[in-house]
Amino acid sequence: MLLETPICDFGWKAPDFTLKDPDGHAFTLSQNLGDKGLLVMFICNHCPYVQAVLDKIVRDARDLAREGVGVIAISSNDPSDYPEDSFEQMKRVAKQHSFGFPYAFDETQEVARAYGAVCTPDFFGFDRDLRLAYRGRLDDSGRSPKEGNRRELYEAMVQTARTGKAPAEQHPAMGCSIKWKSA
Repeated sequence: MLLETPICDFGWKAPDFTLKDPDGHAFTLSQNLGDKGLLVMFICNHCPYVQAVLDKIVRDARDLAREGVGVIAISSNDPSDYPEDSFEQMKRVAKQHSFGFPYAFDETQEVARAYGAVCTPDFFGFDRDLRLAYRGRLDDSGRSPKEGNRRELYEAMVQTARTGKAPAEQHPAMGCSIKWKSA
């Protein structure tokens, strides 16, 4: 099911969390905060929207680190219905794509709910005070990867890191719905 993210709720404070990666290392919100901000992204392994831009996500995360912006990826999908999103597969994808950032698992799905995440990929860009500055798409490629398009997420986070001001124009991200556990 294709979903779009809501309009950015500027200034909203990032909820704290502690999550583990596939190797059992725990990561917190504050541990990942860079000197100038933090990008929290909800992704998964099986989503075609994520797969189409995964190498761009890795590139932008690497470039944002140079700007003082920390990055963490979180998978909140229920792997019992989507085995491609299991710990083992998360580890494989992170290694295959040379993630330079933590890829943590939100087993209870409480973090996704606290953030209001709705789809994969879903990007939350925070300033140095952990106030929401960007909630939008990576770029305009969607499921059709293409090169040479504007790096909207990267540019928004660099602007926020350098000036403390978020761009007013933001386009919603779109992707597959988060796969919620049955009640």
